Amino acid sequence: MKISIITATYNSKATLKSCMISVLHQSYQNIEYVIIDGNSTDETLELVKQHQLQFPQIEFKILSEPDNGIYDALNKGVQLATGEVIGFVHSDDVLASDSIVSKIAEVLKNSN
Repeated sequence: MKISIITATYNSKATLKSCMISVLHQSYQNIEYVIIDGNSTDETLELVKQHQLQFPQIEFKILSEPDNGIYDALNKGVQLATGEVIGFVHSDDVLASDSIVSKIAEVLKNSN
């Protein structure tokens, strides 16, 4: 099962690295990472592109354009996502462990 993880950003250079590392270091293999950027003016996009190059095994979708706030950005992410499951990790948050997405996938596979 493909899991899409969406992160909305806007001038998030200061916090985005730890957020992205927590997603990109997941043990679960079938992750699509959707980054929706609100047309940042800092180095947010450069950071995203750097990590995209460092993790070629992860499917990235990156969109940078003006938006009408975080909920608009998250909705854009949902429209781009192709996973059977969609989750959100905000640009100043981190996932609890490198295996948390695997654990979530296992629970979803074994439940109705």
